[in-house]
Amino acid sequence: MDGEAGGAPEVHRSPAPRDFHFCPTDLYDSEGRLRLFPEEHTRTGRQVPAEMTGEPGGAAPGKAQSDLEEEVQELADLYALGGGGEWGAELVDGSAPRVEVSEPRLHLPAAGAQRDWRPGAEAEDPGCLGWGAAGRDLREAYRYAHGRASEEYECYVIPEEEDEDEAALVFCVTCKAPVRACEVSDAHGEHEVTPLSKALESAKDEIHKNMFKLEKQIIEMENFANHLEEVFITVEENFGRQEQNFESHFNEILETLAQKYEEKIQALGEKKKAKLEALYGQLVSCGENLETCKELMETIEEMCHEEKVDFIQDAVAMADRLGKFLNTETDVEISAQPDFEDQTLDFSDVEQLMGSINTIPAPSAPVINPQAPNSATGSSVRVCWSLYSDDTVESYLLSYRPVQDGSPGKDQAEFTMTVKETYCSVRNLVPNTQYEFWVTAQNRAGRSPASERAMYMTAPSPPVIKSKEIRSCEEAALICWESGNLNPVDSYTVELTQAESPEASGVTESVVGIPTREALVQLQPRQRYTIYVRALSVGGPSARSDPVTVYTTGSFFHLNQHTCHPGLTISEDGFTVVRSERKTPAKEPLPGNTRFTRCVAVMGNLIPIRGRHYWEVEVDERSHYTVGVAFEDVPKQEDLGANCLSWCMRHRLASSRHKYEFLHNGTTPDIRITVSPRKIGILLDYENSKLSFFNADISQHLYTFSCPLHQFVHPCFSLEKPGCLKIHNGISMPKHVTFY
Repeated sequence: MDGEAGGAPEVHRSPAPRDFHFCPTDLYDSEGRLRLFPEEHTRTGRQVPAEMTGEPGGAAPGKAQSDLEEEVQELADLYALGGGGEWGAELVDGSAPRVEVSEPRLHLPAAGAQRDWRPGAEAEDPGCLGWGAAGRDLREAYRYAHGRASEEYECYVIPEEEDEDEAALVFCVTCKAPVRACEVSDAHGEHEVTPLSKALESAKDEIHKNMFKLEKQIIEMENFANHLEEVFITVEENFGRQEQNFESHFNEILETLAQKYEEKIQALGEKKKAKLEALYGQLVSCGENLETCKELMETIEEMCHEEKVDFIQDAVAMADRLGKFLNTETDVEISAQPDFEDQTLDFSDVEQLMGSINTIPAPSAPVINPQAPNSATGSSVRVCWSLYSDDTVESYLLSYRPVQDGSPGKDQAEFTMTVKETYCSVRNLVPNTQYEFWVTAQNRAGRSPASERAMYMTAPSPPVIKSKEIRSCEEAALICWESGNLNPVDSYTVELTQAESPEASGVTESVVGIPTREALVQLQPRQRYTIYVRALSVGGPSARSDPVTVYTTGSFFHLNQHTCHPGLTISEDGFTVVRSERKTPAKEPLPGNTRFTRCVAVMGNLIPIRGRHYWEVEVDERSHYTVGVAFEDVPKQEDLGANCLSWCMRHRLASSRHKYEFLHNGTTPDIRITVSPRKIGILLDYENSKLSFFNADISQHLYTFSCPLHQFVHPCFSLEKPGCLKIHNGISMPKHVTFY
């Protein structure tokens, strides 16, 4: 477009970028638009071209472009901005100055044109709304004139489809940077890429993990700081005790030295006094003797000048006197020598006190810890204790003794062992037994006081499962066991391992908190289970018992030895009943005895589960037998089927004729069986209150009782004459049985 005479800048259309659309409506006509320029400097009543507003009936595109150029020129004149001339300065003749803008030119986008406002696009096409450097100067001048530089007067564009542009980005794992999908095949062809959303989630997860680690580290550092504070306080207290210890030792040494000084001074004074007194007495005696000698000499000299007669008289008396004096012993030996005796001072006790200052003090009493969970086995416990951090210990003395009836036995032997560490595993103990432990610390200075007493308990011995008393069906199993411990335990745990093969292992289920020595465990049908039992006490769980295997393919039970008639013999496997030819002497039943007396029979222990139970009995066609079910309290002095508490099938052989009876309360229906069964199938159906008998070999139904089973019943077997019965249980229910 050619420039006008008024000096309007030359306008060039720039090509419209593809990514974003310039929306002039937001700048010029919207009520909520951002005000690019103040209202006093904008034209009022301006008609916005239709192509810019998007409304029909607007001016032509050329007119819209011309109006926009005029507005820009007016703003340039107002703020005196330009390239080579003085904007806003009037010429002498009053004509408007000519504006010459050479570099950069103002590139105004056409109406509806698009502009790339992505990050980095400004470097390729600088300026605001395509105005270049002049546009920036104009914007800064406006901000300066109005004293604000807020972002509310910035020019914004609205991206047409921001989500599509975001979706076009992927994340290069190799370069660790987001890239465009179109660039993957070029510079990142061999790199590992992932969707940006996935990379964002991964980065968030990594940040969360690091935050978790940081929080954990903060907690550890806080705990460490608390520990340091405790150690600081402990060190301060210990050094305070050391200072008091040194002060008391030095005071004791000073008192000992002062006492020794007083004792030595007193001893020296006494010796001095004794010597001086002895010497003084000897000196006095010597002076007296000397005076006597002088007196005798003077007397003798006077006698020598006397007359003969007087001299003779005095000489005789003098001779006696001299004889007595000379016969008197004169002590000329010095009784006390003047030499000073070497006084040996004994400072051994002082040296001992001095030596004790340099040595460490005796340790404080240790603190024994309570028993930790799972710290005991059936024959050992792990005992732990602690001590002051600054105490020096050479060894510990751990003592213990068993506790009986809740209190330590006075007559119980005490055991002591020397330990170097602050823990010890004490072995060779009695299972499920409580022990009392205490510990002392010692070093060269002596032994500490004993710690407080702590009670530890060994774990129980593993229980012993009664494999002969296990009862099961397709839905459950009843497990019984012996405790194996003299003292009572708190509870038991049954562990189940379900395996398709013997090589498979792993605990799949545990039944805990069992108070008694039996448990009814729910199982899955047609499976094989390996079952263990543990005993639990304060000392922890025992080791596993020996395993037993349970199959849930059918009802499984053993014969009850306590109900067996003396005339019957049960095989070792517990599934065969034999009556021998020899007669068994009759015995009077004991009160409350559960044995059969009149009826030679035995009962089986069927699991107390309502449902359907099936078992088979292999019989001899020539034997007299009775099979069926009965309540546990059936009279043992009556025949089976003779009362209302039993339902039975009875067989007798008379004159080569088989007779079958289905007895209950002494009555039987009139039924004839043409094919004598060798294996009888028995179906007990609690749900339908029925008891059915079958010829298992030919799948023939024999008879069905409708019986009210308000309590659990048990299988029963009887032999009226010598013979044998073999029970088959734990077998799957045949198909022909399921229809009854």
